[in-house]
Amino acid sequence: QAQLVESGGGLVQAGGSLRLSCAASGRTFSGGLAGWFRQAPGKEREFVAAIIWSADGTWYADSVKGRFTISKENGKSTVYLQMNSLTPEDTAVYYCAAGVKTLRVNIPRMYNYWGQGTQVTVSS
Repeated sequence: QAQLVESGGGLVQAGGSLRLSCAASGRTFSGGLAGWFRQAPGKEREFVAAIIWSADGTWYADSVKGRFTISKENGKSTVYLQMNSLTPEDTAVYYCAAGVKTLRVNIPRMYNYWGQGTQVTVSS
């Protein structure tokens, strides 16, 4: 059964960094697309970043561009999200997702599998 497990969340001060990891079981990333989304209390789930597995293409939300970096480790079926210069506005539950390659990487319904989420809290 396909499974995504996130880790690396926590509490950090503004300006700090965190690195999230998403480990996939089996061939969960075989569709070629991996993404990170986040959801803050009272808000809709929003796109953060995505990567195409075979081509290393990456996409970012404007709000995180230049601060966050998505990467992958093929041999471990793991996707990372390096988050730098964090602000309180980055506080949210962060979700890893896997889907089939598409240009619509910012649309949640394009992803078939989701992790359970990891909390990121940035204090001011």
